[in-house]
Amino acid sequence: MSSQDVLASEVLEFIETWGLKPDGALTTTHSSWVLPVRRNGAPAVLKVARIPDERRGYELMRWWNGDGAAKVLAFDDKALLLERAFGVRDLADMARSGHDGEACRILCQTAARLHTARREPTPDLNPLDVWFQPLFDIAGQHADLAKAAVTARRLLSEPRCVTALHGDLHHENVLDFGERGWLAIDPHGLLGERAFDFANIFTNPDLSDPSRPVGVLPGRLQSRLEIVAETAQVEPVRMLEWIVAWTGLSAAWFIGDGDDKSAEIDLAINGIASALLGL
Repeated sequence: MSSQDVLASEVLEFIETWGLKPDGALTTTHSSWVLPVRRNGAPAVLKVARIPDERRGYELMRWWNGDGAAKVLAFDDKALLLERAFGVRDLADMARSGHDGEACRILCQTAARLHTARREPTPDLNPLDVWFQPLFDIAGQHADLAKAAVTARRLLSEPRCVTALHGDLHHENVLDFGERGWLAIDPHGLLGERAFDFANIFTNPDLSDPSRPVGVLPGRLQSRLEIVAETAQVEPVRMLEWIVAWTGLSAAWFIGDGDDKSAEIDLAINGIASALLGL
């Protein structure tokens, strides 16, 4: 970072407050600014919210307290300072290079740590039934989403094993932290049935790079389902139902954004899961 004049004022505020030094390029997403920094010479990552919904994820990261997730070094309702990942392993590359089963197990093991009961009161999180509203809003306009909406409503009406959820647990949100192992970043901060957190595995890493498919390959959903059912102790039929519901919600978001290519990936996975369920 050659100068701070390209940084948003919100980012500069926390650089000054927490005594940080920029240490790389600023990344801007729809929800946040992310900047590699150093504090007292030690590497870290500054994340500053651009939308109010990010707050729940920040609070959840602090609640996890470095157990299964990156350690929070400083906290504010609008910003997080996190330890930085320096490991060379990458779950997306692993999945694409013939080690998809190992990547799935790592994701399940990380989720198990995140779902562990804790003494501290659960922070204010977004309920799953609210999270699914975009699917319900457009399901009547898209025949492919109708069964996903019906399945989602049924699952949400009879939740099992309700816990704090990451909400976006996939190959690019679980990183190699070296001696600290595989740790999660960037949660949405949801509250709902534990099985939901595994559904993202089945649509990734395809959604980040459709040109290198993994999840949509023939037989891949079935092999992943066996691994998740065994490692995460989730009943296979229940998992398939959550895959149908989740891919419907994800497709609804992409359709709303005009991203037909990503929606096609979701709907392809949805079709495979629906066929296995006999829907």
